Amino acid sequence: MSFESNISPEYLDSLHLQWQQNPRSVPPSWQAYFAGFDLGSQVTPAASDPQMAFKQSAVQSLIYRYRDIGHLLACTDPLAPCPISHPLLELQEFGLSEADLDTFFETRNFVQAGGTLREIVDILQQTYCRFLGVEFMHIQNPAERQWLKERMEPARNQPSFSFDEKTRILWKLNAAALFEAFLHKKFLGQKRFSLEGAETLMPLLDHLVGRAAAAGITDLVLGMPHRGRLNVLANLFRKPYATIFAEFEDNLEYAVVGEGDVKYHNGFSTDIETEEGHRIHLTLASNPSHLEAVNPVVEGKCRARQDSYGETGQGRVLPVLLHGDAAFAGQGLVTETLNLSQLEGYRTGGTVHVVVNNQIGFTTLPADARSTRYATDVAKMLSVPIFHVHGEDPEAALFTIQLAFDYRQQFGRDVVIELICYRRHGHNEGDEPFFTQPLMYEAIRNRPSVHELYAAQLEQEGLSREKFKEMSAAVNSCFELALSSEEKTVDQGFQGKWENIERDTSDAPVDTAVAAETLIELGRIATALPADFTPHPKIAKLMDNRRQAIESGDGIDWGGGEALAFASLLHDGTSIRLSGQDCRRGTFNHRHAAPIDSLTGEPTFPLANAAKGDARLQIYNSLLSEAAVLGFDYGYSLETPDALTLWEAQFGDFANGAQVIIDQFIASSVAKWDRASGLVMLLPHGFEGQGPEHSSARIERYLQLCAHHNLIVAAPSTPAQLFHLLRRQVRQTFRRPLIVFTPKGLLRHPLCRSRLNDFAGGRFEEVLSTHRDLKKVRSVLLCSGRIYYDLLERLETAPQDNIALVRVEQLYPLAAATLTATLKPYTKAEKFAWVQEEPQNSGAWNHLRPQLAEILGQEPQYIGRDEAASPAVGSHKTHQHEQQTILDQALGRKNQN
Repeated sequence: MSFESNISPEYLDSLHLQWQQNPRSVPPSWQAYFAGFDLGSQVTPAASDPQMAFKQSAVQSLIYRYRDIGHLLACTDPLAPCPISHPLLELQEFGLSEADLDTFFETRNFVQAGGTLREIVDILQQTYCRFLGVEFMHIQNPAERQWLKERMEPARNQPSFSFDEKTRILWKLNAAALFEAFLHKKFLGQKRFSLEGAETLMPLLDHLVGRAAAAGITDLVLGMPHRGRLNVLANLFRKPYATIFAEFEDNLEYAVVGEGDVKYHNGFSTDIETEEGHRIHLTLASNPSHLEAVNPVVEGKCRARQDSYGETGQGRVLPVLLHGDAAFAGQGLVTETLNLSQLEGYRTGGTVHVVVNNQIGFTTLPADARSTRYATDVAKMLSVPIFHVHGEDPEAALFTIQLAFDYRQQFGRDVVIELICYRRHGHNEGDEPFFTQPLMYEAIRNRPSVHELYAAQLEQEGLSREKFKEMSAAVNSCFELALSSEEKTVDQGFQGKWENIERDTSDAPVDTAVAAETLIELGRIATALPADFTPHPKIAKLMDNRRQAIESGDGIDWGGGEALAFASLLHDGTSIRLSGQDCRRGTFNHRHAAPIDSLTGEPTFPLANAAKGDARLQIYNSLLSEAAVLGFDYGYSLETPDALTLWEAQFGDFANGAQVIIDQFIASSVAKWDRASGLVMLLPHGFEGQGPEHSSARIERYLQLCAHHNLIVAAPSTPAQLFHLLRRQVRQTFRRPLIVFTPKGLLRHPLCRSRLNDFAGGRFEEVLSTHRDLKKVRSVLLCSGRIYYDLLERLETAPQDNIALVRVEQLYPLAAATLTATLKPYTKAEKFAWVQEEPQNSGAWNHLRPQLAEILGQEPQYIGRDEAASPAVGSHKTHQHEQQTILDQALGRKNQN
């Protein structure tokens, strides 16, 4: 029996009447009941007319297609006539005609329940085919698509700003345009990479900052190329005009720390108060000319700040990246960085991307620069919205950035805006664009600037021409006053979280020892697995062996030494972040910092239990990228001077894929931008017959980058040395990137072991020597890395008291005084030789040779492989022969093979 049979008809009728008069006056269950009853009792035209049913369906297809490809009919290019039709959006494509325009159709999931076809098409064209084109139907999440529809279609994607808000837009456009004009007039011929043609970017960014601050964002980190950078610094970051003008005149040359950089590469940070009274910290990351290289750096900086804020971090720190159209489509680092966006170890809650589309890359047109319709098509890999906006419609641009930011806040995902504009001058102000694009630049030359176009629009809305002139005069007056003022020194490095870090390096000894009792306890913690955890039997044995070695005080291997370094730092309250390909386990199966439960597949992190205070342990397997991940971790290290941030390459030479990050950021950031980093790079290195791509970490390349104590380059040969080296990195008074050449085969080598006393006493030794009878020594062999153990094994097999082995553990800065003191007692030595397994044009030889000659007072002998174009041979047999030859030459034996 239905529930209706228990209700009197009179009551049901009265309730239905009440619902018809006011649906909210009855309970929700009755609202749903009556709505369904009325819907089921309706007889629609489509239900009684098959032809009408077909057209009804066609209208829904029309709505879908406008949402899907309406952007193809949008007017977004200021240099091209607006499209007036598209064959896939014609009524005939859907079986409809102009005769249907005044026919009423019902709609589903549309801004209104129904309307005439003319009304429906009008709504769709206003929303998707005006000065804003939207790509969003590729998004796989229905909730995201619905959210966007509900915000775009009711407003028809058309902004509504008050006159005061419009006046502020004009102020920003005017300031941007007049700033460029002033620079051009006062500093004629100097490069500035003008924003002219894309001035709409300035009110767009201004609106984003204001909306972000109002929404609770406390930190906005911006990465951008050189075009428009000075304008952003002046008119968004409020860097003093006087300082910028002084940089043009080179008046700040004596205030630069290090070599410095050109003005359109430098970063800046400041706190500002928005018009609405909200405070926000703005950071512009320093970057080189290598386009898009700064992207992962910005993401790393943001993630570090978010981590420091805790659970609210993603809601407080906003990454914003500006791109050029040619670079966004052409640079692979863009794709690599986009791929970081939803990964556990790298996500930042969504990045706002703005592609400033100048419709040209230097002199290359889009037809030669990409194989896609839009410069932004690569971003579709993330299934996020992409907005294409007319660069001369600042109101549409502000509406778009507002919608984009709200989407990021709602879903924690990236969002992309393409601001389609043009470049008024050549690649730089001294370049002649008419050589290669005469037609394009003829159109640009005759085109009024956007601030003039917008001023004319506001004049029709009530802004007087006199008011506009007063506005321009006030801006120019500020420039003239600043030009005659003294420059201001701003944004000095080593402030805030860096204030306790010294700018200059020091070779003072650093105490890194840890008490033996503490180490034993930390060793137990680092190897303890939860009671309800089911490890792989081999992992259980590895952990047992590691613990036993620490407790017994002998036989601690490489993995155990590293674990003690991490555990002791965490115990001291120092946070640790390690990322890289397969780094949780370790490429060579030595680390196992995150054992996996064999039954549940879930990891556990024993080392995390050693942490004290606010210390965090973060170990992440990375995506298969070197450049993006190393750039990210470099950026992370810039924000965490008191933490240990490490990146590990799967094999040392895989870092080749991140050479731009190494050269332009890691090796030179102190010299160029006065920005230090304590990043550690772990690079597996060693010649063990594994072929050209798995042997050399290219020691020579890092040593070639070394100057003025910009890097620390080390090849520790024992677990204890690694322990002290890592601890020293965060205990010394300064910060420099540390390049560590780590072993592969030595990870389990029986001789590559340390005693507990080696950890509990001493420090990192830049030079190590074997203890020999000094009077008997006739040959001193200097070396670094795993070749030492090959030499040692041969000497232990056939002892020779007349040979001493000296290990150079720190290749740069070379501890010359220590090495001199180590070699001085060998007064009877007749031969001093440098032994290496790398080819003669590789390894440390060419870097150390002049320094060794100065220390020794004579030219050292070279023992190693001949010069080679490829780092190592592919044949294991040939490798063994070469290695045997090196040992025979070093130890005075003839090759018997």
